[in-house]
Amino acid sequence: MEAPPFSSSCSSSSLSSTARLLSSPSPSSSLLFRRNSFSKTHYSAKFKSPRNLSVRASGDSVVTLLDYGAGNVRSVRNAIRYLGFDIKDVQAPEDILKADRLVFPGVGAFAAAMDVLNKNGMAEALCSYIEKDRPFLGICLGLQLLFESSEENGPVNGLGLIPGVVGRFDLSNGFRVPHIGWNALQIKNDSEILDDIGNRHVYFVHSYRAMPSDDNKEWISSTCNYGDNFIASIRRGNVHAVQFHPEKSGDVGLSILRRFLYPKSTTTKKPTEGKASKLAKRVIACLDVRANDKGDLVVTKGDQYDVREHTEENEVRNLGKPVELAGQYYIDGADEVSFLNITGFRDFPLGDLPMLQVLRYTSENVFVPLTVGGGIRDFTDANGRHYTSLEVASEYFRSGADKISIGSDAVYAAEEYLRTGVKTGKTSLEQISRVYGNQAVVVSIDPRRVYLKNPNDVEFKAVKLENPGPNGEEYAWYQCTVNGGREGRPIGAYELAKAVEELGAGEILLNCIDCDGQGKGFDIDLIKLISDAVSIPVIASSGAGAVEHFTEVFRKTNASAALAAGIFHRKEVPVQSVKEHLLKEGIEVRI
Repeated sequence: MEAPPFSSSCSSSSLSSTARLLSSPSPSSSLLFRRNSFSKTHYSAKFKSPRNLSVRASGDSVVTLLDYGAGNVRSVRNAIRYLGFDIKDVQAPEDILKADRLVFPGVGAFAAAMDVLNKNGMAEALCSYIEKDRPFLGICLGLQLLFESSEENGPVNGLGLIPGVVGRFDLSNGFRVPHIGWNALQIKNDSEILDDIGNRHVYFVHSYRAMPSDDNKEWISSTCNYGDNFIASIRRGNVHAVQFHPEKSGDVGLSILRRFLYPKSTTTKKPTEGKASKLAKRVIACLDVRANDKGDLVVTKGDQYDVREHTEENEVRNLGKPVELAGQYYIDGADEVSFLNITGFRDFPLGDLPMLQVLRYTSENVFVPLTVGGGIRDFTDANGRHYTSLEVASEYFRSGADKISIGSDAVYAAEEYLRTGVKTGKTSLEQISRVYGNQAVVVSIDPRRVYLKNPNDVEFKAVKLENPGPNGEEYAWYQCTVNGGREGRPIGAYELAKAVEELGAGEILLNCIDCDGQGKGFDIDLIKLISDAVSIPVIASSGAGAVEHFTEVFRKTNASAALAAGIFHRKEVPVQSVKEHLLKEGIEVRI
């Protein structure tokens, strides 16, 4: 198919300080290898990578990858290798021009990405490559940069290959921003790489989107509806780009990548037809990970945050190995896997090599989003080397995390913000969301119920309870805690949620210490309070004990997702059983 002629308005701009943060470090200079106080080999025997079931392609099957140094590109690498291709990284503009097939997984902020591309001379090379109708696949920001400009921290000029401006989702229609989760596509034209989707969901995570118009309609291969119809993918000749993340869309996403990498291949197996019609509710598997008394990382589960068995030995509750369990949950249909490193705050986060290893090995064969939390803060190591929370988060992203979860640090930041009314830009929450986008930052809230006779007895937002307290109290406020629930703080969950949204959080993971491990259902009062108060997605957590609890939380609150741990680990309620029940009850989920 001959591509129509392209037009470009590629322009250069100066490198910003943000872009310098994003400059991709070589392996020898990465945080992991600069640290001398920990031995890499000390932990080498503790983890074995799961067997990769991919078939290697021939030696000349190479994909050129444009990684400008931001976010989790490891997952794209792993997906490409899983499908049998080797990878050549772009080191100079000439590498783009010489590529047989080019993949550009854009992650982060529009302006920072354009600054890096312009500084390194890669913007001009990209335009030249695409204008010649060479095989190209842009992912997420890799699609947005093809447009004329973006309103994100702008206006900021893009590559100018496609007419249109990238704008933020409209909050006025009541939809939550960022757009996070599994949504349906409306395929418009012959897209080639979307042929095997079979009306199933794909994974989106973004706050900005490009809109269809008469000027760009010939480019559009699919749209997605989220408040309005936005461009989900484009195709012209050999040039493809998608707003969603195929590397995080499970088997469906792998089929899209396979179609791009093997354009002449034919499939004899008809794709499984789904019934995707809108944004699905997400079911998330959570793995609390910590070292046991022997020093091995294990998945554990607390009873109101107590993770030790009530036995004479008082050992850490061991429910399995993190990499193996994550792989099983992926097979079982979990929409995301969340790792909570509950020992991270006790030691240097970047000294926790096993947790980074868990992420690396998990991302080799798990192609749904991975979130990691615990220990993401500023710290100084034993040698006196200071690391910022941004550097800590960067190492997690480079190791395979798609989102990072901040707990105690976010509480302190919110308290200071509410006290002063000033956004300093220096908190971990603000720094990470500024560089990687707010869709990459989850704030984990750990509140405890405080019962009240009268809601006016406290300065914090109180809620009327569906079920009265132990002494007949009709009201409660939810006191936030830090350090694994051990220390209460003078701030309520409502006040914290509102504050962190303003500071740059893109999602809230809402726990409840009172419900944790009880199996009696989510705290509906709390979840309704918070999900009604903010415009970002809220993940319900703590208390799931039966499939009906998931239906209840989605019916009675505006939660976007529900998370569980112990019932999945102990196989009391399989992930698939939850999804089957939700489908039966008329709640859309990914299958």
